[in-house]
Amino acid sequence: MFKDLVLYRLVYPKSKLKTTEYLYRFSQKQYSEDDIYRYMDKLHSKQKETVQKISFEHTRLILDSEISVVFYDITTIYFESDNEDELRKTGFSKEGKHQNPQIVLGLLVSKNGYPLAYDVFEGNKFEGHTMLPIIDTFKEKYNLHQLVIIADSGLLSSSNVEELQEKKYEFILGARIKSESKSIKEKVLALRLKNGESEIIEKDNLKLIITYSESRAKKDKLNRERGLKKLEKQIKTGKLTKASINNRGYNKYLKMEGEIKVVIDKVKFQQDTKWDGLKGYITNAKLTKDEILENYSNLWQIEKAFRTAKTDLKIRPIYHRKKERIEAHICLTFVAYKVYKELERQLKLKNSNLSPEKVIEILQSMFQIEIKNTTNNEIIKHNIMITKEHQIIKKLFKL
Repeated sequence: MFKDLVLYRLVYPKSKLKTTEYLYRFSQKQYSEDDIYRYMDKLHSKQKETVQKISFEHTRLILDSEISVVFYDITTIYFESDNEDELRKTGFSKEGKHQNPQIVLGLLVSKNGYPLAYDVFEGNKFEGHTMLPIIDTFKEKYNLHQLVIIADSGLLSSSNVEELQEKKYEFILGARIKSESKSIKEKVLALRLKNGESEIIEKDNLKLIITYSESRAKKDKLNRERGLKKLEKQIKTGKLTKASINNRGYNKYLKMEGEIKVVIDKVKFQQDTKWDGLKGYITNAKLTKDEILENYSNLWQIEKAFRTAKTDLKIRPIYHRKKERIEAHICLTFVAYKVYKELERQLKLKNSNLSPEKVIEILQSMFQIEIKNTTNNEIIKHNIMITKEHQIIKKLFKL
């Protein structure tokens, strides 16, 4: 049942009820919805840790026993419900669903994006407080001596940095350079970097690496101008009020005039142009500057993991209410993504230009027939290969 639930999360990511119908229609397996729910309870209570251990051991095997750099990030998953409970709570939603109860999912991946560990937190949990519990447990469980932790600026807080140093972790975190002290900001702007250049600024016992990119500068400028146009449109329609004055997104360009008039602070808008194209990284890692930048650049792998989980694996909507079954559902999706990454790896090894998504799509149109010899009860299985794409898959995987 575990295998069926994982594989059908890849090819037919629907509700558990729809999954039972699909399994019966195409595999003649008669699971009831209650059978699946009972198994999910078992998965949560007895098998979840084993699942993560198998995933870890496989990742260590394909990386030649080297797991020294890990990437961490979180996402939020909302529920189509108005009711909160011990796990599903309203909080800051990365999907803009602030009114919906949600959970926070923390994910740890290796180099090349192979999933290592995960945990589920209450929906109102501050993302900065999720990182160290997962990393500490992971390091202790697998007796790892040294890890370099890589995470974006959302996980940057003074308490996290202090705790990482106290526990002797090396780390590379995205920096919020516009929130630095006045003296540091002056040093950053005085660098006058050109495209592709980078410099190190010493900050206490840490290094602040600053890079400049012309393409990032163009993107920053475009995003800021789009934000300004949106604010101007909202002001004209009267949708901006005193409650809109905050430091979130481009609302930082708003200010109050008189009692109730909201206007755009053009001076602040112009001041921000100085920061276009600049990005910072705060680190204590004993790596070269180029190694630090190269490692951080791989953080997109975890963003891809969340994107795949939400689009291809349909991690939501989650149709469960009980905490244990919500967590079991996350576990099944975690394993499905592990299998997805292994398929991706196999395709690269075979020098195929097919994506995992394309292979899964082709497989959905392939069928197998079983013929039973009534004389000796021998069962003969035969794969039906009709199209050119089917033949490509047959050759690739020796079906």
